[in-house]
Amino acid sequence: LRPTQPGDSARADALVVALRGSLEKYRDVRNAEADGFRMFAPKLRRQRVYHYTDRRAAAVALVRFDPERPTSLLYRPRPDGTVELVGAMYTAPRWASLDDLDRRAPLSIARWHQHTNLCLPPRGEGERALEMRGGRPVFGPASPIATRDACEAVGGRFRERALGWMVHVNAFLGEDR
Repeated sequence: LRPTQPGDSARADALVVALRGSLEKYRDVRNAEADGFRMFAPKLRRQRVYHYTDRRAAAVALVRFDPERPTSLLYRPRPDGTVELVGAMYTAPRWASLDDLDRRAPLSIARWHQHTNLCLPPRGEGERALEMRGGRPVFGPASPIATRDACEAVGGRFRERALGWMVHVNAFLGEDR
């Protein structure tokens, strides 16, 4: 986080307003799918929040920021098996500076992050993404494995950094940011 600068709250509010307007049609996940959004990690069925990603929007985000074109839509599962749109995720390239990120969404408010020190299943063995040991996942961001040696010991692929920068904007949950 950075200290609040003049105009940060107004910039964040404008971002949420633009995002909400662009997301309205995606309250129905079928509209998102029709527009090219695809569920990320579809084999992981018990996700707390499902990410539906548009690869075209991800490519655009590498070179410019469009607040009305998020990389992913965020859906929360409901008890009846349907999903509820709760917000969106913006991305930025892994080489983006903190100033670059701040221009997209103010660092005094936004919690940009990266997924680091990940142990992933071996290529071609995606079904292992669900593997558990001692009640904890072996692979992925919730895994306690965070070193190359420990990952290789379970036959995984270690990544010091996976993907680029990302920030979740929960535009339809509680607080505006």
